[in-house]
Amino acid sequence: MLLCFFLTCISFILFLKSLSLKPLPLWAGEMRFLSHWFWKELSLFPIYKVIKNSLCTYTFCISSKMSFKKKYLSKVENVEESAEMSVLDLPELALECILEKLPPDALCSMAGVCSSLRERCISDHLWEKHMKRKWGKVIGQAAYREWQWHLASRAGESNLKQNKQKSLIRLFSFGWSLSWIRSKVNDNNNTPRNFLPVDSIMAWYLALETGRFWFPAQVYNRENGHVGFMLSCYDAELCYDLRTDTFQARYPPHGRRAIAIENGVQWERLRSPPIDTPPHDLHVSDCLNELCPGDHIEIQWRKNKDFPYGWWYGVVGHLETCDGDANHCSCHYSDTVVLEFNQYTPGSRWRLAIIDRKDHREEGNEVDGFYGGIRKLYSEEEISMWKQLWPTDVLE
Repeated sequence: MLLCFFLTCISFILFLKSLSLKPLPLWAGEMRFLSHWFWKELSLFPIYKVIKNSLCTYTFCISSKMSFKKKYLSKVENVEESAEMSVLDLPELALECILEKLPPDALCSMAGVCSSLRERCISDHLWEKHMKRKWGKVIGQAAYREWQWHLASRAGESNLKQNKQKSLIRLFSFGWSLSWIRSKVNDNNNTPRNFLPVDSIMAWYLALETGRFWFPAQVYNRENGHVGFMLSCYDAELCYDLRTDTFQARYPPHGRRAIAIENGVQWERLRSPPIDTPPHDLHVSDCLNELCPGDHIEIQWRKNKDFPYGWWYGVVGHLETCDGDANHCSCHYSDTVVLEFNQYTPGSRWRLAIIDRKDHREEGNEVDGFYGGIRKLYSEEEISMWKQLWPTDVLE
């Protein structure tokens, strides 16, 4: 009965309010926005106090239930949140140890989780280890310089693109709204980009891994071990194929010959250039006074002067006047140095080469080719690599 009377009073008051010239207020059904004058007007009715007390009691009960429910849910959520633990909650040292043990693909996945992990996972000190482990034997100073030039060219292209966009803005601003054009250009510039810094070690690693970056290196026994290149090492540009775990090699043109391409080059046939001498330049020999019989060497050789040099393996031999006895050998005092290429049969024109220790420069002719600079091999690893490549049959 009390509820019916309350509803009737509310309806009557709303009807009276609608007769005024003022528009309806915006409270539209929300009881907490009823103004104070409403209660003053309603106090003219005898039942006012009963209604007001009932409403207050009802409101208090509802608010109490909602407050209790909110507190209860808040406690439950706090318990659930405390039960969950993020990897970022780990101590800094523990998190760093975990990231250091992750392989490259896992680091890439972790970098996409959140910005905090991204900053950690793309740091150079993590990727430097992976770079050395996989690419250290084939990446040298020449490849690093090539990467720096690659970054500089990309930066130049980006600046050129921005200058073109600014020129278009000036051109079209006469006929179009400048603000509209700028908004379009800014929309293009603000498109989501790769979060990876282009000059980071991770960016370099991924460029190598995906085959997007061609780098300079040297290839043993080029062109699938062609007999004309046995026990030699030539400069080439290389691109990695992740599917086959091999490389594609591009050799520079030889005279009129076009660029030679070789596919399926294995890791064990590659090395980083041991010295920083371009393939068409003569290497300045700094070991001639040290050469003694039995020393392992590499010497530059090219077919003619239009060709680039390749590095060929040989050993220092004895003079014809020496019997080879170490107790009586004096070959290292002579100005003449004999180089032997024992992969060729005795009597072959490629078997021996004679150089002048005091005045060595490029020597040879168009028939036998031209011999260039010499480097002595001190590393057992380099020497054993050449021995592993030794041909099964003696060459003519």
